[in-house]
Amino acid sequence: MSRPAIVTAGPIALPRHELLARVFRTLGDATRLRLLEVLLEVGEATQSELLDRVDASQPRVSEHLNCLSWCGFIAAERQGRTVRYRVIDERAAALIGLAQTFLDDNEAAVGSCTVLDAD
Repeated sequence: MSRPAIVTAGPIALPRHELLARVFRTLGDATRLRLLEVLLEVGEATQSELLDRVDASQPRVSEHLNCLSWCGFIAAERQGRTVRYRVIDERAAALIGLAQTFLDDNEAAVGSCTVLDAD
């Protein structure tokens, strides 16, 4: 069975709160979040450089980079045979930073929440 496409041909008309939930779901995957953190740290990187820093397979990293790109967090720029990725919206750093400060005050509560693991 093949996997469904991660994007549609055009935007889906959704209420604002559902679109906002999609922003959080984009950041809600540990691999995507780690990819963003690495790109924010190093500025830009190739997929192979990201693979060295993230504990995931090449197909998984590729899929997550496509998701982050499609959702407007990162850009992919071809330079000859190499594709380099970089964060294009610095508000991503602010979102992650705010989440980190929230976690600083709520780490035990977040760490013990089993509802999140039920997905």
